Amino acid sequence: MPARRNPFCSHATLAAAMVVLFVAVSAFAQSGGPRTLEELKEETQRRQLGLKSEDVREALANIHSLDRDEWAAAWSAIAERYDKRAKSEEASKDSKAAQADYRMAWRYYNFARWPVPNSPGKEKAYQNALVAFRNYARFLDPPLEIVRIPFEGEEIIGYLRLPKDVRPAPLVLTISGGDTRKEDGVDGDGSLIASGIGFFAEEMPGTGEMPIKADVGAERVFSRILDYLATRPDVDSNRIVVRGGSWGGYWAAKLAYVERNRLRGAVLAGGPVDGYYTAEWQRKSLTTPEYLFDLFASRSSAYGVNTLDEFLAYGLRMSLKQEGWLGKPSAPMLIINGAKDSQVPISDLYLLLNSGGSPKEAWVNPDGEHTGRSEEWPGSRITEEIVMPWIKARLNAASKPVRSTTTSSSLR
Repeated sequence: MPARRNPFCSHATLAAAMVVLFVAVSAFAQSGGPRTLEELKEETQRRQLGLKSEDVREALANIHSLDRDEWAAAWSAIAERYDKRAKSEEASKDSKAAQADYRMAWRYYNFARWPVPNSPGKEKAYQNALVAFRNYARFLDPPLEIVRIPFEGEEIIGYLRLPKDVRPAPLVLTISGGDTRKEDGVDGDGSLIASGIGFFAEEMPGTGEMPIKADVGAERVFSRILDYLATRPDVDSNRIVVRGGSWGGYWAAKLAYVERNRLRGAVLAGGPVDGYYTAEWQRKSLTTPEYLFDLFASRSSAYGVNTLDEFLAYGLRMSLKQEGWLGKPSAPMLIINGAKDSQVPISDLYLLLNSGGSPKEAWVNPDGEHTGRSEEWPGSRITEEIVMPWIKARLNAASKPVRSTTTSSSLR
């Protein structure tokens, strides 16, 4: 199953002038940015969300304001219908239909909590999404294992899935972005399983069920996961690649330095490096029409801050350049993005690529937006034609790596 395009990361909008207003006026009103409510509905309907068009029309018809809980309630009502039907189908032993409907229930609950569960209704939707997803995952073959790893008095929760008849299995540690979750990673990484490669799906710090917020040193949570994977006889801990998309790409790059001796490579698509964290870029990017709504809420929640000033001050210390990592030895990297990315500056890719240290490869789509996607190169195509060959090459010492390129056409 190819990786689904995540439209939420690549299309939306938020006006910087709205940030202070939405924080100060109402904890439960989301910002649609320059779009009116009707424009927001039109844009939501237009996008490819992996949802059914008739369900989308029904949910949008029941949304009459930008209230977060109203948004959550409209999508959750659709999800509940699928969830009830799935339970009935499971009781009647129709496991195939039950799995399909649990999956749809998860998708609608997941959109109900999007981009972050920052109101009572969205938090409830998120908890329901976890339940629906895990009901869906019970039917996966090969099976999905919910892993709980002790960590600093709490626990790391992740999903481990290994291919059949490959032991010990090579593995990709996948890290989701600021508004996606580890469940999205599972839903999109079936191509790894089909290729005889396992995966451990996890979230970036400050999101989902992660026990710590995003901060300098938070990559230790992934080091703990690597510690755990080294104890698994069914996992080949000498053949692990890390892959991160959007803000998850930052953590993949960080691990390429911190854990270079335990990783065969790192893939980062649209990952922040340095310029992203400046106040100048943040003020500009918060107005991007790529994002649907609540971009500031999505970004600031990873730090656990509320105001724009707190957010801008916090992010500066996250820069890989400021931390002194650029130019140091690292695991091999494949760095991907679109030249027209309005969420993460393309200059960050070139800074990392040209920083010296260990070899790096880049793939830049001149027509691509965030994470390199475009109409010609959707996320699924980038995964199948660019990312998967590189991962296989890194996990198989006999294979040659994909050559570097800065065009979207030369690796077809």
